[in-house]
Amino acid sequence: MRLWELMARFNSFKRTNVILQHLRMSNHTDAAGEVLLERKGCAGVITLNRPKFLNALNLSMVRQIYPQLKKWEQDPETFLIIIKGVGGKAFCAGGDIRAVSEAAKANQKLSQEFFREEYMLNNAIDSCQKPYVALIHGITMGGGVGLSVHGHFRVATEKSLFAMPETAIGLFPDVGGGYFLPRLQGKLGYFLAFTGFRLKGRDVYTAGIATHFVDSEKSKIDQNKPFILEEHLDKINSWFSANSVEQIIEILQQDGSSFALEQLKAINKMSPTSLKITLRQLMEGSSKTLQEVLTMEYRLSQACMGGHDFHEGVRAVLIDKDQSPKWKPAELKEVTDEDLNNYFKSLGSNDLKF
Repeated sequence: MRLWELMARFNSFKRTNVILQHLRMSNHTDAAGEVLLERKGCAGVITLNRPKFLNALNLSMVRQIYPQLKKWEQDPETFLIIIKGVGGKAFCAGGDIRAVSEAAKANQKLSQEFFREEYMLNNAIDSCQKPYVALIHGITMGGGVGLSVHGHFRVATEKSLFAMPETAIGLFPDVGGGYFLPRLQGKLGYFLAFTGFRLKGRDVYTAGIATHFVDSEKSKIDQNKPFILEEHLDKINSWFSANSVEQIIEILQQDGSSFALEQLKAINKMSPTSLKITLRQLMEGSSKTLQEVLTMEYRLSQACMGGHDFHEGVRAVLIDKDQSPKWKPAELKEVTDEDLNNYFKSLGSNDLKF
């Protein structure tokens, strides 16, 4: 389907106020099931239904969404696909990484299957031939970004909260982060990946993550507001043009402004290994296709499952919640090029294939 046809359908979709209807219906549901798959009129509607867990994505949900997405894509009676979350607080706060970490430590296949099938779903969303509309109302992080950012239309609201905070848990901005982050304006994507900076409301649209903004309490679509990072964009572009993590940190230290030091403080809390992986991931991803990026990220995910920092990050942030991870290695200088190369190595017959 051509882009102009998608736009025509979406503009018609907006006029019917379907967006607002679905946003307002997302505050609660009595239905059971972690994900609801329904036909409503001409729309296939995917509802993430784990509000107590901020609609965190697990393997069971992926395995329900993927075949239904493919079915609706081929259905001549389905004109668009909508995905939303229940509860009002979150669209999807990320993948269920605690379960993944526990499985990896127990040598269970979940840690392989989850990433493999999640990334396959990300690719299916990207290649979907029907208009795919993600209502990113509330918290949208990690796996939730993967369920939305690759679709044709991403509708932010005043309650949207976007972040890619993976370096804080010893991981990297996956679900195609290596593809979409370096394609944001300037070096904004690098900044978001390194710092886990949170964008809210209209800023999610202004940054280019959302394609539209709608106030969920009003019957109008609004796309005008100064960007929270506007005054810092030139510096962000300069800082994150450096070719190494060490250089980025040195430049931030030399800058000395309150904003630079605030970002430096955030970066210094992150896994040194994750920071080095992330810089290379984004630099390489800037010239790769999404499928090539997802193949690279699957390799990285499996290397992280066999390492120390991911499990330590999950412990510190999600289990013990002491927010004091003990990274190994603890210093950037201890993360060697050989270490880094091992993360990016092919998995041979176990590589992700499309």
